[in-house]
Amino acid sequence: MASAFLLVQLSDPHIGAGWADADPVARLAAAVETVRRVGDQPDAVLVSGDLTDDAAESGYLRVRELLEPLGAPVYVLPGNHDDRDGLRRCFGLPGEDGSPVQYAVDLGPLRLVVLDTIRPGEDSGQLDRERLSWLDAELAAAPEQITVLAMHHPPLSTGNPGWDRVGLPAEDRRALGEVVERHPQVQRIVAGHMHRTIAAELAGRVVLAAPSTFVQAQISFGTGEIGFTVGPAAYAVHALRDGVVGSHIQPVGP
Repeated sequence: MASAFLLVQLSDPHIGAGWADADPVARLAAAVETVRRVGDQPDAVLVSGDLTDDAAESGYLRVRELLEPLGAPVYVLPGNHDDRDGLRRCFGLPGEDGSPVQYAVDLGPLRLVVLDTIRPGEDSGQLDRERLSWLDAELAAAPEQITVLAMHHPPLSTGNPGWDRVGLPAEDRRALGEVVERHPQVQRIVAGHMHRTIAAELAGRVVLAAPSTFVQAQISFGTGEIGFTVGPAAYAVHALRDGVVGSHIQPVGP
């Protein structure tokens, strides 16, 4: 019986952050140690944005160092706290300076397509016509290969107006849904940014916002405010087996 292909997703480590009563380096290291202790070797690792809190290149290099014990190829994408060009330099990513960080990689049984949703200098996201055209063409290039689409801002409504203001605008989510609908090989859409696990649907596909390895957002629907707690960190594991992707959330710790 064939084993599953495992894509581990770590999100929002915020290396360099000093605004919470937690050490982002220690918490990312604990997440890596949990991945190793669970015992299923990842085939690839995705970090879905906000690698650093201040876009310092030293922070990106620290993330690289912390992920080395996993012994798997690492793929990263920018979050609203990141710098596109710094990310490119430290992780050898394609593209011209200042342009969106977007690329696709063939991982064997799985194709990973990375879409840039950031609006530089702002917390909220954006998907303009150029980025969506790029995505449409990239998905059309491999219509038979099972695909995970990754981005920082999840294309979903949270139910909290404060979170929705820093997410993807509704019109951008609708436009993305129109693209995804044309490409049935996209089995999962994964993201970060929300610092908590949120599941939704877009164009009939599951959307999963992964929790943070740093701090978690507190659930709140009435106030419209965003609060954080140093609760248990977690990460996602996307397992492809027999042509189907299943997604799991694994808490960090013993």
